[in-house]
Amino acid sequence: MAKRAITINVNGTEHPVQVAALDRLIDVLRDQQNLKSVKEGCSTGDCGICAVLVDGKLVNSCLMLAAQCDGRRVTTLEGLLEDQTMKRMQGSFIANNAAQCGFCTPAMLMASWDLARHSPEPSDEEIKVTISGILCRCTGYYQIIDSVREGCERGER
Repeated sequence: MAKRAITINVNGTEHPVQVAALDRLIDVLRDQQNLKSVKEGCSTGDCGICAVLVDGKLVNSCLMLAAQCDGRRVTTLEGLLEDQTMKRMQGSFIANNAAQCGFCTPAMLMASWDLARHSPEPSDEEIKVTISGILCRCTGYYQIIDSVREGCERGER
C-alpha cells in the first residue's frame, strides 16, 4: 500500500511520519513514536484503553486514522508527565490503589486529567460518566472514582 508523508505534533513536538491510508493513530504512536502508554485492548473502540487527546479532545486512537491527524496536536500520557494536575492525579491513583494491573491506568489518567481541567470539583456522577468508556477489570471502579475525586482537588494536599 502506498504511503504518504504527514506531520503530527505529538506531545509538543512535530513529527514527520509515513502512513498508509489505513494506518491507525494507535499504531503510529506505539510503533513509530514508541509511546507505550497508549495500549491496545479491543481494536473496536469499546474498551477505551487507547485514549489520547487530539487537539484537546479525548479520542480512541484505535478508531482514528493516522492521516486524520495531519497537522493536528496529539497528547499522550507521556506528554503530561510534568503537568501538576497529572502528578496530583497519579499520586491519588497510587494512594488509593487504583492502578492494580495497570493496563487501563494510562487511559484512566488521561480521562481524569481531561475532567480535572474542565471540572475541578466534579460530582461522582461526572466522574462515572468520564470513565464510563474505559474498561477496568481489576478495581471495581470504587478506587478509581475516589482517586479521580481526590486528584481533581486543587491546591496543596
